Amino acid sequence: MRIGLISDTHTHLDPKVFEHFAECDEIWHAGDIGSGVLEPLQEFKPVRAVYGNIDDKIIRASCPEHQRFECEGLNIWMTHIGGYPPRYNPTMRPLLQQDPPDMFICGHSHILKVMRDPKLNNLIFINPGAAGIHGFHQVKTIMRFDIEEKAVKNMQVIELGKKGKIQQS
Repeated sequence: MRIGLISDTHTHLDPKVFEHFAECDEIWHAGDIGSGVLEPLQEFKPVRAVYGNIDDKIIRASCPEHQRFECEGLNIWMTHIGGYPPRYNPTMRPLLQQDPPDMFICGHSHILKVMRDPKLNNLIFINPGAAGIHGFHQVKTIMRFDIEEKAVKNMQVIELGKKGKIQQS
């Protein structure tokens, strides 16, 4: 299963996302989607998404706060605000300790981070950074990886360019 991972679009969907996710089986969006982003992604590929703190009631009605699911034998937990190892937010920490997933995906910070948590069954933590043009990040990032037989393979960070102004083609 090839996954395209994106977060913090904040109503901006870079057209290059479609090129980079063309070979993906699913797109996962880790929140702060914003208006006008979810629909084109859903028309393009199957999407799993969670809402973020900037998302309105329309997005919150179609996307849960948390998604917990299995993919190729891996237990995945995706939410928008979760912190990172070992600094999980106070709400998430006891939940993760009680039943840690194999992979924990968050957005919110706009900081690209991939790491393992040796204290929680060596789970893989991923924050793909931010793909939108709002926030303090300087470069828009997304990620792509494969999940095969309980293993994550071929993980790639893709830079979409400086966030700056929207460039006309």
